[in-house]
This record gives sequence, C-alpha cells and structure tokens, in this order.
Amino acid sequence: MTQQDRILIVEDDEPTRTMVADYLRGHGFEVRTLASGETMNSTLAAWPADVIVMDLMLPGEDGLTLCKRLSVDKQTADIPIIMLTARGEETDRIVGLEMGADDYLSKPFSTRELLARLRSVLRRARAMPRSHAAPPINHYHFAGWHMNVQAQELIAPDGLIVELTRGEATLLLAFLHHPNQILDREQIMAFYQQRQAGIYDRSIDVQVGRLRKRLQEPKEPQLLKTVWGKGYILKAEVQAR
Repeated sequence: MTQQDRILIVEDDEPTRTMVADYLRGHGFEVRTLASGETMNSTLAAWPADVIVMDLMLPGEDGLTLCKRLSVDKQTADIPIIMLTARGEETDRIVGLEMGADDYLSKPFSTRELLARLRSVLRRARAMPRSHAAPPINHYHFAGWHMNVQAQELIAPDGLIVELTRGEATLLLAFLHHPNQILDREQIMAFYQQRQAGIYDRSIDVQVGRLRKRLQEPKEPQLLKTVWGKGYILKAEVQAR
C-alpha cells in the first residue's frame, strides 16, 4: 500500500478545520488538525507532516510568526506551507511568502482549489530529491560577512548573528552563486523555484529591501546594488566552502 501524504491543518475555526480535514481524507491524505500553534512543534516531532495548511489569524502566535519560526528551524524548514486567510490584501500575501509560506489561499476558498494547490506544492517538493543532490556548500564568506547555509544565519563583520527567513536566505544564495553578475527578476524567480521556495514577481523588490536591512545598508547599499532597468547585483568577492 502506498504511504499517504501527511497534511497538518492549523486552523482555529472549527467548521473550516473539519470541512478541510474531511475533504482531504476523502482524497487519500492522512490528516491531523490543531486549533492553534501551541502544540505544533511537538506534533511535528512525533508526526512529520508533508505539508502544513495554516490559518493566518490564529490565537496566541499568529500564522506569520509560526511560519517564520518554521522556516528558520532546520528540522521544519523544508515542510511546505499553504497559508489561509480571510484578508486578501496583496501585502498580506507578500509578507506570508517572505516569512516562508509556499502558497497562499484567501477565504472563502473552494476545497477543490485547495486540493489542486496542495498537489502542486507536493509535486514541487518532490521535484529535487535530496538523495540525488550534490553535496551542499554550507558556508559563504563575502565582504567580511559569513553565511551559514545550514543554520540559515548571517554573521556580521562585528560578530552579530542575523537570522534569515527562508525567502531571505534563498535570495542571498542566488546572489552568492552569481557574485558581480546582474540578476533580473526572471533569473531570481527561477532560482526560487529550483529551491522550492515561492515568491511573487512584485515581492522581489520588497525582499531585496529586507535583505539590505539584514546587511545593515538599507539607504545607501554598497553590496546589494540596483542596476536600473536590469536587476540587482552583489558587488563582492565570494568564497564558498
């Protein structure tokens, strides 16, 4: 018998939680549900999920906070997340994706659309099996900075440790793989897709701005520069090991 994909639903609205769980079980998924993120870590430790479907507005820690925490924890960073929300503003979608969500669905939504998005996320997650991946580069050094890829951390020249979201880490890796080269939006988006991380075209500028803040140069960037009409460039010599 083929192993069922495991879906963890984190949703405080009981009717929605039950409706989604019953629908997904009816389509062959193994499902567990939580009303908040309070016990999410212990649940994932005992029952590793293949995808998390999570509401944005949760009691206690909200969905964005939980999403960021999952994306910077190496034990959970590879679990795809589909965010649900009753707020459909583009800024919410962008922030959700930047915090580590892989897809976004506004309420009210059809269960058929959720199923389609869930299957798409699972296909992307399986597109690059780890067992066939080349040995990863875990450390990059540039302009006095050190990036620890596995820990998803930046260490500043003064020793300050800066935690990155999955989106920020993916964007920085794109530039570290291509230092002193102009990358346009299509190239950046292609790199995100290779690493199974979602991003909208319009959010790239926002993500670059956030990364500049991490690099402590939001107003007069010397490392991560804009090349008007073309894209962005990391002006630095990079050593990888």
